[in-house]
Amino acid sequence: MKIAVIGTRGFPGVQGGVETHCEKLYTHLAENGCDITVFTRKAYVPPDLHTYKGISLVPISCPQNKFLEAFIHTFKGVLKARKLKPDILHIHAIGPSFFTPLARFIGMKVVITTQGPDYKRKKWNFLAKIFLMFCEWMGMTFANEVIAVANNISEDIKRKFARNAYVIPNGVEIPDPSDTDDILRKFDLQKKRYILTVGRFVPEKGFDYLIDAFNNGDFEGWKLVIVGSADHDDKYSIGLREKAKKNSNIVLTGFLTGKPLQEIYTHAGLFVLPSYHEGLPIVLLEAMSYGLSCIASDISANRNVELSEDRFFKAGDIKALTNKMREFINKPRGNEEIKKQISAIAEKYNWEKIAERTLEVYRAIT
Repeated sequence: MKIAVIGTRGFPGVQGGVETHCEKLYTHLAENGCDITVFTRKAYVPPDLHTYKGISLVPISCPQNKFLEAFIHTFKGVLKARKLKPDILHIHAIGPSFFTPLARFIGMKVVITTQGPDYKRKKWNFLAKIFLMFCEWMGMTFANEVIAVANNISEDIKRKFARNAYVIPNGVEIPDPSDTDDILRKFDLQKKRYILTVGRFVPEKGFDYLIDAFNNGDFEGWKLVIVGSADHDDKYSIGLREKAKKNSNIVLTGFLTGKPLQEIYTHAGLFVLPSYHEGLPIVLLEAMSYGLSCIASDISANRNVELSEDRFFKAGDIKALTNKMREFINKPRGNEEIKKQISAIAEKYNWEKIAERTLEVYRAIT
């Protein structure tokens, strides 16, 4: 089966939940015999990288601008995809869904995967939010099939558009814990003595109030580590860096992948996800797959993940987050509890099963 893919910046090693999702999903589909072509954005993937684990990567030039980048990339991608005569065009995210009617008009069958209503993200202004709502309507109305990564997203689609969406979650691969600590020595970190969070520097991730919560607490001997960066520097990301500089116990590592990221996860004492908005948070699944003690904001997306009720805090509540971090850095867990957490994640968020379920969606319309 021939599949063309748009809506991702690209991979490997590109920051973002959609990027991680696509890298893992299409690697497994390629192993299952699918002919996969992913249209990447030229600025994010090395120009000499044309194949990755059996997947064809086709770079498309587009401006690095948060308002125009996805729009221009998707338009060009749809036209290029048509020349391949794919069995399926798979579009990721609701912004690129704007071009679903065009793809259908020129003869392609379209599957959309939505990670949730992007217009709820704090980074978008009013006009951008309205446009994204229209993009969502275009995609949900004209796609042959829709995949949602969580039940609450599927229910939202049913309520707004009176159509059913397949629920196929994001996945995670259970890692081998790292036995090295090079990245810890680089940033002067001690094993199990730092609080970790991972994500892009955008307002909806809530890193600003996480810093405030850390500053307000008594975390002697602990550091706060924020892994990630901004795709496009703006007032928020610049302000976040300035705020972090004021406390020597706050470490910004920049974007990490591969072995350095594995080390950072392995040796963390607590993982925090303070987001205001998520689809199904891959970074939380990754942290849990390492057996980390995790706490998260009480948004519906985070509640889709198997955390006990006492591990949630109100999104944006600095005092509640301070108290929750203080509680759980001093709450040891036994090996059985850790093993049970890893086992639950491995069973529910298995990429092989996710790839097979996605393939079933493709088969239903070909």
